[in-house]
Order: sequence, then C-alpha cells, then structure tokens
Amino acid sequence: MVARPELELAAPVAIDLSREAAGVSARMPDLLMQARFVANTVAHGIHGRRRAGPGETFWQFRRFQSGEPARRVDWRRSARDDHLYVREKEWEAAHTVWIWLDRSASMYFGSNLGLARKIDRAVVLALAMTDLLIRGGERVGLVGLMRPTAQRHAVERAAMAIAREPLTDDILPDAAPFGRFSELIAISDFLEPLEAIEPAITAIAGRRVHGHLAQVLDPVEETFPFRGRTEFHDGARGLRYVAGRAETVREAYLNRMAERRVRLKAVTDRIGWSGLIHHTDRPAQEPVLMLHGRLSGNADIRPAGKPSEAVS
Repeated sequence: MVARPELELAAPVAIDLSREAAGVSARMPDLLMQARFVANTVAHGIHGRRRAGPGETFWQFRRFQSGEPARRVDWRRSARDDHLYVREKEWEAAHTVWIWLDRSASMYFGSNLGLARKIDRAVVLALAMTDLLIRGGERVGLVGLMRPTAQRHAVERAAMAIAREPLTDDILPDAAPFGRFSELIAISDFLEPLEAIEPAITAIAGRRVHGHLAQVLDPVEETFPFRGRTEFHDGARGLRYVAGRAETVREAYLNRMAERRVRLKAVTDRIGWSGLIHHTDRPAQEPVLMLHGRLSGNADIRPAGKPSEAVS
C-alpha cells in the first residue's frame, strides 16, 4: 500500500519493484550485520532448545491434531479444558527447521512510522533465526533458496541466496519438501486473500509440520492514519484508489484488518500452530525472542516493554 495524501487526480504511479529489489540486494551486507546483532542479543543465556520426540522426560502438553491415534490423548489433562491434549516427551536430537520468507510485492511497503521496510525487517528476522538456530545445533533450510544445513556459514549462504532473488510472486509453500515433524517459520505480512492462505496452512499442517506465523506489518497498515484526499496504490498490480476523505473509510478498513486477524488465529488454533504480529516500529529482537521461545516449547517468553503481539 502506497499512500499519497492531498493529491489531485493523476495517472497511476506504480512502484518500480525491480529497482526496489535491487536496493534490498545492495543493503544485504547491512541487513546481515543487523541479523547477527539481533541473534547475539537473543542468544545470551540460551543454550540449544528442547523439542518433542522419543525420550523419557516430559516436555509439554500440546493440542491433539486430527488424524492422530486416540491413544495418544492425555485424558486427565484434557478433562480440565475444552480441548484434547497430547503429552509430549523431550528429544535432544536436532531436526529440520524451515524458514519461508515472503518476498512478494506487498512486502516492499514502508512508511515513515516504521524503522524499516517490511522486506528489510523480514530479511533480518529470517537471517537472525537462521544464525540462532544453527548455533543451537539445528538444521535450517530456506524454502526455495537453501537446502537444510547445520553448517556455521549457512547464514552467509542464506543472505547471498536472498540477494540473488529478492523479489518473487511466491505464496505459502504448501508443496515444499517438508519432512514429517519438521517445523516451519513463515515470515510474511499475510495480506494475500485469506481464501489462499487458509488452505495452504492447513495443507502444510496435514503433512505433520508444526508451524509458526510471524506477521510483519507497517504501523500504517494497522492504524490507517490518513485524512483528507488520499491516493492509494497497489505496487504489484498498478491499481489505484482515490479516497476523497480517507478518514471516512478508516473504520471499515480497521474492521477488515481485525476480521483478518481473527480468521488467521482461528486457523492456527485449529491446527496447533502459533502466531505473532510484529510492527516495524519495534525492535527486531522482540519477534526473534518470541519465535525462539515457541520453538523451545516456552510460549510464555515475552520481551520487556511493549512487545510484538502474540496472537496464538
């Protein structure tokens, strides 16, 4: 979304996405440095992570997923709630974590209310998580960019792969080569039609993949602070909408965003995934800390101050 307030009617002005993508590639060394700083900050005091698998030590309860054998249900724990729960044991062996980075046109939006464009912040989150997880002994792959690896220089390889192809039309990767019981971190603004997002998430979960959605939004996209005559552009399609008085459509816009949030939370709750919302006016350490906590089985980790919002 690009807003140009108080303009007379004019020919549509499209963002030069090729130029913007080249800018991301040029900024990659700086984005990699930011990612390393974030990973170093979050890594302080963190030593690996626990996960479910064969073992004797109790790890956590999680919600029962459709298709699992009923004998796995912990009926005593389930009796205390409206949901069915499964008791999981701790497993020390590493497995694969996939990271999907949305590099579509909508991610190239940024306003002066944010500290960075959405695509820049998403790249920092992806690289920081890659660095942090590999330090903990995990195998990490970037969907469509890098095969799973545990090599220490993988974060540099990931940065180079993103720099080579910073702009795509990819949607959620429901056909990616996920293994059973692997995990997926999906970093996106999730502003595609929900009719495309919901079945893709469900299909991935049906392959026994546990997922975490990190929704990256510019503050403008959540607050709609526009007033007066405002011209909006869709950078991907070259479409234009002119609002004579932008404040008159604010309530409808915010209601649509709230409805989207509710529907995303409903689908992640149903399949047992987690989700968080991160605004680009907040530090990148916040979502990285929360994601690491989710992967470690500690959903209660919260940064100090006003954190990125956990939605499930």
